[in-house]
Amino acid sequence: MVDDPLAGFECFAFDDGRWTREVYRIGSGPAVIVIHEVPGLHPGVLAFARDLAAAGMTAFCPSLFGKPGKTASRGYALGEIVKNICVRREFSVWTGGRSSPIVDWLRALARKAHEACGGKGVGAVGMCFTGGFALAMMTEPSVVAPVMSQPSLPARDKGGLDCSASELACAKRRFQDENLSLLALRFSSDKLVPDARIARLKTEFGDKVEVVELSDEDAAPGMPMAPHSVLTLHLHRSVPDSGTMKARDKVIAFFREKTGAP
Repeated sequence: MVDDPLAGFECFAFDDGRWTREVYRIGSGPAVIVIHEVPGLHPGVLAFARDLAAAGMTAFCPSLFGKPGKTASRGYALGEIVKNICVRREFSVWTGGRSSPIVDWLRALARKAHEACGGKGVGAVGMCFTGGFALAMMTEPSVVAPVMSQPSLPARDKGGLDCSASELACAKRRFQDENLSLLALRFSSDKLVPDARIARLKTEFGDKVEVVELSDEDAAPGMPMAPHSVLTLHLHRSVPDSGTMKARDKVIAFFREKTGAP
């Protein structure tokens, strides 16, 4: 991990006409939108963005809540949940059947990123609270590679997919017509990602979804929380052939193939 987690990133403000948010960009090549988890754009998320840049892609990391670069902690996470996520209009947390309004902003960012970076299209990865955002973004034609990492919403619907019926239908149609697919990742013990949600993904998408399930032993040790964050906090970087590192490499290869990274 670098001393300054934001070193090497270019920061710009992106305005879709409704909201303005900071975006941190690194790398060159086709674009991937990296949508951070709770509590924010912490060093683990930024390290994953660096991995994408090293693999020949441009990572766009929007800051939706929290303080960019701040280290994740339990208190920080709880504070962001109470302060922002449960009250702000950009997010739909509790019930399924619709996506969060901020997904419109993310679609607009994907269009801008594709125009700027080229390639066959844009990848998108959502994590935890934002896990379902990548699927809902499929109504934007430039998005060609969605990844749902530990998708944890909607909170009150264990089989929900955090998107509307029309967004789900669009994704299914595009998967067939354009030969696209979906990756989903979780630790199999993770209570925040219910079995019913994984079963729903398999029912809806069949062979167009690949679900990567990891055991607790695959997680990096020493974290003060049960295994959850596959690509960030629980990524076992010190063991290159760990299950989480293999999952990370699968995600990177998926993005490279679908976006046309050189």
